[in-house]
Amino acid sequence: QVQLAESGGGLVQAGGSLRLSCVASQHTSSKYLMGWFRQAPGKEREFVAAINYNGGYTYYLDSVKGRFTISRDNAKNTLYLQMNSLKPEDTAVYYCAAAIRELNTWNFRDLSSWDYWGQGTQVTVSS
Repeated sequence: QVQLAESGGGLVQAGGSLRLSCVASQHTSSKYLMGWFRQAPGKEREFVAAINYNGGYTYYLDSVKGRFTISRDNAKNTLYLQMNSLKPEDTAVYYCAAAIRELNTWNFRDLSSWDYWGQGTQVTVSS
């Protein structure tokens, strides 16, 4: 099985930045898709961003476009989420996710389309 480990969460003031990292326990393949979800207290888990193996395709929640950037370093088996201009409404537990499938079968907004999940890292944005 694949294990995912997130890090980089913390407390930051509105307008600040954080970079989240997610390290996979094994080398990735060309079908290894990755992404980020988040879950705020009392709310359902929601899609944030996703990326294919070579980085040629990226997808974002509308409310984070222009502020968040997803990237990956396959040599390090690591996924990143650079979060700039953070807002209090970004406060949530952020989860790393991975899927092994063809790009054309991937419904990245659907929780059931993902195979592996990390334990989450807390991001808190104060006003």
